[in-house]
Amino acid sequence: MPEFIPVDLKNELSEYINIKKEFDSLENEVARFRLPIDIFMDYIDQLQNAHNKFLDEALKTARNSPYHYVYSSGVVKYLNKFLAKELPHPEYYKEGEEENWGIEVNENAPFSKKTLELLEEINKNPTRKFYLDNKEDFVEHLEEPMKLLFAEISSHLPKEMLSVLETEKNIVSRFPKNDFGRGGAWDFIWGAFYPKGGKRIRDAQLYIWINKDILEYGFSLGASGTVVEERFKRNLNKYNKEINKILKDDVTDYFNRFGVKDSDIEETSSFQEWIENINNYDVNICRKVEIKEVLGTDREEFIDDVTKAFITLMPLVYLSIEDTPMESIIDFINGQTTGTINLEYPLPQISEETSMNVSELTNWISAIKRKKQAIIYGPPGTGKTFVAEKLAKNLIGGSDGFYEVIQFHPSYSYEDFIGGIRPRTDENGNLSYPIVPGRFLTFCREAQKRDGNCVLIIDEINRANLSRVFGELMYLLEYRNQTVPLAIDGRHFSIPSNVYIIGTMNTADRTIALVDHALRRRFAFLKLEPKYEILERFHQDNDFDVTPLINVLKRLNKHIEDHFEVGISFFLRDNLQKEIEAIWTMEIEPYLEEYFFDQPEKVKDFKWEKIKDEIMG
Repeated sequence: MPEFIPVDLKNELSEYINIKKEFDSLENEVARFRLPIDIFMDYIDQLQNAHNKFLDEALKTARNSPYHYVYSSGVVKYLNKFLAKELPHPEYYKEGEEENWGIEVNENAPFSKKTLELLEEINKNPTRKFYLDNKEDFVEHLEEPMKLLFAEISSHLPKEMLSVLETEKNIVSRFPKNDFGRGGAWDFIWGAFYPKGGKRIRDAQLYIWINKDILEYGFSLGASGTVVEERFKRNLNKYNKEINKILKDDVTDYFNRFGVKDSDIEETSSFQEWIENINNYDVNICRKVEIKEVLGTDREEFIDDVTKAFITLMPLVYLSIEDTPMESIIDFINGQTTGTINLEYPLPQISEETSMNVSELTNWISAIKRKKQAIIYGPPGTGKTFVAEKLAKNLIGGSDGFYEVIQFHPSYSYEDFIGGIRPRTDENGNLSYPIVPGRFLTFCREAQKRDGNCVLIIDEINRANLSRVFGELMYLLEYRNQTVPLAIDGRHFSIPSNVYIIGTMNTADRTIALVDHALRRRFAFLKLEPKYEILERFHQDNDFDVTPLINVLKRLNKHIEDHFEVGISFFLRDNLQKEIEAIWTMEIEPYLEEYFFDQPEKVKDFKWEKIKDEIMG
């Protein structure tokens, strides 16, 4: 390291300076000056120049530099104020004039002093009322900074992670507890990236967690005893040696807590112990730091640290979401794209997300594979499209296949679906009439390039005139190995063997009995009834108890015939507590008025004014 203090300055100030080795690991000496103020002012420029050179060198290795132990932020803070003539004389500066945080607060830190103050206050008063009374401060200094932090981290993640993880929706937690009206609040805030299609509180998490004392970031699983945890531990036990070889060096050198969450299970400081005996520990790896240390860290440096940590731990996410994860992990480690291969989406996971029995889902998948096309039918709001997408993900899982969603409507035509003439004008104004393939032909041409299953979901399939829209496709749906000439251009066409069609049908618009018999023969029909468990699961981490709403819906649906019940998707809204009155009065009541047009007294029993107290508590 270079000499920071010139020799002539050392000689001139020899009676006021003490120079010695501070640490064996330091190549340079540390100088301490005790100067009268008049002498200090004579040498102020030279001393400041020497000190600046020292800081440039000593701090260039950032947080891990050993020079942080000899760099006194308090002294430099005072020195800078003195040089700026904010303080007239050193004796006027009294210890305790500013709060001693133990570390200088970086003006570009990811959080502020106010962040820590709010966390300390809500720890003393963990109530919903305290949070609401100070909501603006919590939003400004905790919730919004947390959301912005995750947004910036996601912008640094590789595309392989972005294709797997949810990085935009429901990332950050809320302070109010969902404690059924008891008015409690959490004294911490946390956020996480989690697998797409999953839940932040239940599935694999790359998380950040903060309370008044510490900040943690790392990998965890949201809930114990789930299919996700079983899959993770099974995979880690099976691929123990491979994962240890991949992660050991990076994880051991950086993370400092293994195998502890909020349970009574003891943690270990050894990654080796944790990975070899995962059945004895919780699923959690993190780096734990004091919150005050975070306040002294530059924002960009913090984002860089967390991003690197998340990338390091990504193989553990694959262990939790894939039954055979090693290929994806190796591709990820080698920097190869995994975007062309879909993740496995097993039926137990779909069962957990839809509340449908695995045996029922197995039968549905078998029917779709056997017939190649199926229609999910049921009352409005039962989640037909939601379930169709889950089934599509299962069918394409582990392959290079894909799925698309289109929606039929009364004016949907053969030209839209198969193809037809579309007038076009070129840049010179010349008009031409090319034959343009429709959505289904385009879909099939893309499917021919793939080896895996490809699924076309047709939402509200019964709203179009199906015989007119499908045309000669009606024949091919039944005879998949045949070809027919298309009416649009005479070319022979067949449906690729890897193409599957899943339609959804709202039975309130048109009952299954009215569906064309030829169509019924070509499709498997799968009945879906309201699943109230989905509504409970969707709102389980919110502060709005939906149990009273479910009771009202069950009572209402007893008065309604099959195929016309009120489903639950109307109420799958993040801000349901604020929106439920509008949903009920503008969507549910008009539907009931139409259904009970000759029984107005039943409509009155379910008017919002009649049932709002029961639902809102």
